[in-house]
Amino acid sequence: MSSPPPLHGTARLRHFVQQLAVLVEQRLPEPETLAQGRTLLAALVAHDDWLPAAYAQPHPERYQQYLLHADALGRFSVVSFVWGPGQSTPIHDHTVWGLIGVLRGAEQSHAFARTGDGRWEPHGAPHRLQPGQVEAVSPTIGDVHRVSNALADQPSISIHVYGANIGAVQRSTYLPDGTRKPFISGYSNTMLPNLWDLSRHPATP
Repeated sequence: MSSPPPLHGTARLRHFVQQLAVLVEQRLPEPETLAQGRTLLAALVAHDDWLPAAYAQPHPERYQQYLLHADALGRFSVVSFVWGPGQSTPIHDHTVWGLIGVLRGAEQSHAFARTGDGRWEPHGAPHRLQPGQVEAVSPTIGDVHRVSNALADQPSISIHVYGANIGAVQRSTYLPDGTRKPFISGYSNTMLPNLWDLSRHPATP
């Protein structure tokens, strides 16, 4: 029996989406989902040959969140975050589990923890993620952080996977004094990459 052809281009993303669907269908405890999902995402971001250029475009004023795939049942979503030089998020939460893998450039994440008087203070040192590295977030392990492009002179791109359609989830940003502002992120794109047209690569009989 011959081995399957090597993956390349958007076939990598399609394979990842299929594997992730199989994983979430198992309804494993969250730590196992995160552990296995981390392995899958690390394999995806180990190669930088598959993200269509339309979903890798920075904006001069703000970071972009491009939807790459949303599960039809709302169980997960996959997005590309594109950071212009020096761009960053406010302090924010997710309310669902998430995995972040750096594809290009570098990303810096700094966790925050709430103090007894309701303020938000940095928790530990900032964590720098290089291409191929993956980290997890979740309300159960730490869900509030601030993220930025670690590079001041070029864009960076990270691939995020969330345990919901993150563009429809009500979340919050925070000021250090504890002030909370609800938001729903939405997406920067109105069209998705076509992962499913296999007419140019038909299955071998």
